[in-house]
Order: sequence, then C-alpha cells, then structure tokens
Amino acid sequence: MGGDKPWRALGGKALVERVADWALAQSDCVALALRDRHQAPALELPVVLDRHSGIGPITALASAFDFAETKACDYVLMVGCDQPFLPTDLLSHLGSEIGNAAAAVPVSNGREQPMATLWRTDSESLAKYIDDGGQSLRRFAKDVGAKFVDWDADEDPFFNANDQHALALAERRLKSAVR
Repeated sequence: MGGDKPWRALGGKALVERVADWALAQSDCVALALRDRHQAPALELPVVLDRHSGIGPITALASAFDFAETKACDYVLMVGCDQPFLPTDLLSHLGSEIGNAAAAVPVSNGREQPMATLWRTDSESLAKYIDDGGQSLRRFAKDVGAKFVDWDADEDPFFNANDQHALALAERRLKSAVR
C-alpha cells in the first residue's frame, strides 16, 4: 500500500491506532518502530526508528530489541500495524508456550506468523544475523530455535491488510463482526 499504510483507515480508525490500542491492552511497555519520523502518529507512545533501511521488518525487530534492553525487558512481542484482528490472548498464549525457546511463532492455517511473534530479546544474535545479510524474520526465527505454536481459529486472527483488496476484505469482516 505504500509508506502511508499505518494511516489507512479501517472502520473509521487508522490501522496504527487500532494496533496501538490492542498493544496497550496487552502491556504498558509499548513502542512504535518506524522507518522514519514522518510516519509517527499523534499517539503518546515512544517511537524507535529503524537503524537499517531496505531490509524489511527485521529492522523493526532490531529497534524493538534495542528499546526492550533500555527498559530491561526480556521479551518483545512484535506485531504489524496491518494486523487488525489479533487475538486478545496472543501475548499470554505465546508466553505460556515459549519455554526456553528464543521465540514463540504462531502458526495459523499452516502459515507461520513471524509478524505476530513473541521474541526473547537477543540483540547480539540479531545484529550478527543482519550483518551476515539476513533479512527474513522467518529464517531468523528458525536459526535461533523458535518454537512454532499451532493457533486454532475459525477466521484468521493474523489477517494482513497489506493492500487495498485486503483492506476492503477487512472492512467487510469488521462490519460483519459488529452485527
């Protein structure tokens, strides 16, 4: 959808505002990872800027790890602004499943969901992965020994409103849920 994706409206509310509200219901330690400051919404949340450019969401994880370390947090739950239907029990369920693993990755309908993953904060391993040319969240999760957690749901809670067609589907799904 382009660089203004966080500001696309769904049900009269920006995607980024929806996910920020969801995140704040999960934790009081929430930050937004953005490519650049002009994307920052008018939300009262800390903003962490990506250190790397052009390598995708892996750089947001690096920013999240940096933020978590300043707050002495052992874990990061990273979610995308374009995931408007995340389950309310995502953090608690993944937290109960992570055990000694480096991450707990939900798997819905046979698809791994690295953009809705609970990560054990490990800036050193991630920096090495990125320095070695790594860009894939999925590959990083496998490399560090993530646990993959089956997620049962009738409708995909990890639905990604990543383009105009998907956003229109999300709008219809939201309207049908309100009825």
